[in-house]
Amino acid sequence: MSIIKYGLIVFLSWMNPSHAGDALSPMLGNPLSETTIQQRNFTVFQNGQGLPVGQGGVTAGKKIYTSRCLSCHGFEGSGNSAEELAGALHRLTDNPPDKTIGTYWPYATTLFDFIRRAMPMDSPGSLSTQEIYDVTAYLLFLNKIIDHNQTIDNKSLANIKMPNRNGFINHYKNNN
Repeated sequence: MSIIKYGLIVFLSWMNPSHAGDALSPMLGNPLSETTIQQRNFTVFQNGQGLPVGQGGVTAGKKIYTSRCLSCHGFEGSGNSAEELAGALHRLTDNPPDKTIGTYWPYATTLFDFIRRAMPMDSPGSLSTQEIYDVTAYLLFLNKIIDHNQTIDNKSLANIKMPNRNGFINHYKNNN
């Protein structure tokens, strides 16, 4: 069989999940359990729809950040092997721009959702809802968006006005 035909068969097998386990399948990853699928089957919208019930605070968030986030994101979100999250010295229009939570992210709900889905990088999905709210509060505090004593919850998070809320063009809104 030519290398091109073999490559096409492998590619088509990869594209068709019903062939998982076939000898020609690339055998990448492991199938997710039904429990894992249910745990990660959520969508959080900018208006707060889909946020789980919960709340968090800055002080608890700092403790969790220190133990779970600092090694990658640096002291107070200053950046390390991963992106800086706070402490921007430049605006988005500067060269170079600083794309921190406070200068770039348009919605606080997106921050919660990203942490929930992808952090910490070495074990995504391992933080509890409480821990996610706490870390979100701490990061919003570091970016001077909320006060040190402010608590965030599933009702208030969508109401937080991020500094770059109007910095993106909503193509869906403009084209309807």
